[in-house]
Amino acid sequence: MDRRIRGAALACLLLTAGLATGCTTESRADSSSSSATPDASASSKRDEAGARAGTEPDTEAATAAAYRKWGLEPLAAPPAPPATKPPRPKAEGGGVPVISEIPTQQKIVFLTFDDGAEKDPKFVTMMRELKIPFTMFLTDAAIRADYGYFKPLQHLGDGVQNHTLTHPNLRTLGASAQKQEICGQQTKLKAEYGATPRLLRPPYGNWNEDTRAAAASCGLEAIVLWRESMQITNMQYQRGDRKLHPGDIILAHFRGPSELKGTTMTEMTANMLRHIKEQGFTVARLEDYL
Repeated sequence: MDRRIRGAALACLLLTAGLATGCTTESRADSSSSSATPDASASSKRDEAGARAGTEPDTEAATAAAYRKWGLEPLAAPPAPPATKPPRPKAEGGGVPVISEIPTQQKIVFLTFDDGAEKDPKFVTMMRELKIPFTMFLTDAAIRADYGYFKPLQHLGDGVQNHTLTHPNLRTLGASAQKQEICGQQTKLKAEYGATPRLLRPPYGNWNEDTRAAAASCGLEAIVLWRESMQITNMQYQRGDRKLHPGDIILAHFRGPSELKGTTMTEMTANMLRHIKEQGFTVARLEDYL
């Protein structure tokens, strides 16, 4: 009996020693490793999914809040720029083409602001918050007192383009004088904003064959006109149906209360965006298409 008791005790001691060698610890480590890795991976995936899920609504909420601040309903996001720009009209005689709209079936329009006389800081804030793309056609006589005003707008991605040195009616000038007005502004804008303009808007929309030739010789690629012009509360339409059409270019101006009968530039811009929204359009960047 004593031998049986001692044998059983010895067996228990050996079993206990075996368990203490690390087998149980190794088993626990394996178990811990196999369970921890999936948990960490799952947690990471949940975090990534949560981040993706939260980004778009957060952006939409911020955009909606910005539009509410300016008394507007959000415009739809513009489509991605085309991989290949639409073909331009052919220009005969060595001059540049003249363009009033961009060929597209998408419900997009393009905003352009001319001259540069009004320099309302609230307009910069408005464009930064709403992220509305537009193109600036600037005249040196209007902007030379404060070139810096337009640089924050340029940094937002808004294009700086040519509107001549002194805003003359180009039709009244000879070929040499037109070239001086256009090429001279090319030089000024390149010096101030670091980029050579590609597009010309002739003042008052007046041009002739000398204008096309001068623009080409100054390195410009197109003369840009418009289909609609924004006034104070209403748009002027060139077409009889008085509606926006896909690809239309809209003209507005850097103007303030003295020229807008007490209306500010931001109020005029808000009115323009309401017309665009009401007709089911959104705004794209002209330079992405032209």
